[in-house]
Amino acid sequence: MYTLSVSSPPRVLVAPYPQRRQLVFPDDVWAELTSEFDVLEVDGADPRFDELLPGAFAIVGQPDLPAARVGAARELRAICNVEGNFLPNVDYAACFGRGVHVLGCGPAYAQPVAEYALGLALDLARGISAGDRAFRAGAERYAEAGNVGATLLQRADVGLLGLGNVGRALLPLLRPFGVRVRGYDPWLPPRALAALDVEPTGLDELLSASTFVFVLATATTENAHLLDADKLALLPDRARLVLAGRAAVVDFAALYEQVAAGRLRAAVDVWPTEPVPPDDVARTLDGLVLSAHRAGALDTAFRAIGEMVLDDLRQIAAGLPPARMQQATRELAPRYRNKPVIR
Repeated sequence: MYTLSVSSPPRVLVAPYPQRRQLVFPDDVWAELTSEFDVLEVDGADPRFDELLPGAFAIVGQPDLPAARVGAARELRAICNVEGNFLPNVDYAACFGRGVHVLGCGPAYAQPVAEYALGLALDLARGISAGDRAFRAGAERYAEAGNVGATLLQRADVGLLGLGNVGRALLPLLRPFGVRVRGYDPWLPPRALAALDVEPTGLDELLSASTFVFVLATATTENAHLLDADKLALLPDRARLVLAGRAAVVDFAALYEQVAAGRLRAAVDVWPTEPVPPDDVARTLDGLVLSAHRAGALDTAFRAIGEMVLDDLRQIAAGLPPARMQQATRELAPRYRNKPVIR
């Protein structure tokens, strides 16, 4: 057990909605957490939450935390978001002014989402799910007739829009295919991309030169509908687009138009409205692979979140910086425009 450098045991308020506590903290991890910390489960909307705030060392979850609440939490050292996004319901300036660590669990989802994105790209390349649907309907086509329009990922031109946690996890999965990788991320300098063996390019060049494009960017104040009709028109005919970042980055009406015309194929795991309405045109488009926001939702990822929270709370309580979760930064936190994931 760790020797804590703050009053022992430090109080931790756990309000993980929309996650279930048991999902993020399985029994063994929960047992460790509760043995070392004074853990209280209390929803952010519960009046008791504000009563308990003054003595809280950490908050695990994503309840509303305006400046008044942050100011009232006199002992607060850490906010651990277990939903997956840095949300706009936290007064980040107040947290930074108080030296409160605001941490996110994005790294836990990186590998699951990266593997899933690769799977979607392979599906788009070879029409795997489309062939399955045709077979079940008695309309399968054999041998070369079943590969009309198919292509290889091997030695393809690949564009990555966003080189954060997921983009970096995807890179080693792509390397065995011998692909040429171009990258666009306005939050990273070109030499940072080059250090990853990614060719830094402008967005227009990336789109026009790529047969496969992975959209992995988070939602920000600058990139709403970044891929609009004009940008999507830059993609080569028969290009494949995988959307596994945030839906707000893409103009869905424009994307549907391109897919319906047969010019592009796309796979989508994130949607502007979730659940997707029953009458959404996406359900009728043959060139679209549909996925219900499930790329990162694995039990291994959820367990990793709980372990990351526990490890970093131990670090902070011992007077050390957090080592496993992603830290919100003063420069970027106000620019996120993520919406909570609905479970």
